Amino acid sequence: MAFGIKRSELVEWKRRVSEGQIAFITHFWIDDRFPHCKTVTKVGCSDINKLIEWGNQYGLKPEWIDGRDKSYPHFDLLGDKQKTILQKEGLDHLIW
Repeated sequence: MAFGIKRSELVEWKRRVSEGQIAFITHFWIDDRFPHCKTVTKVGCSDINKLIEWGNQYGLKPEWIDGRDKSYPHFDLLGDKQKTILQKEGLDHLIW
């Protein structure tokens, strides 16, 4: 279950993803499979090759791209990997 973001933030993330930009959004998240994680960051881009190239620099595998919604393919970042990548991207404000 996702919560803790404003509709306008989600709309902006979707717009940027649709335009082929690498876009980040972090929200609170509860999933029994990951009890130690309270947030997830979605890093999306409609240009799959661009998203794969971005992910390669952080050791993210193309098969990890969540493409269930073909309009908004994205990586889900959790835990230590989430924090490390956000810090390297200069997005400390997305670390909650």
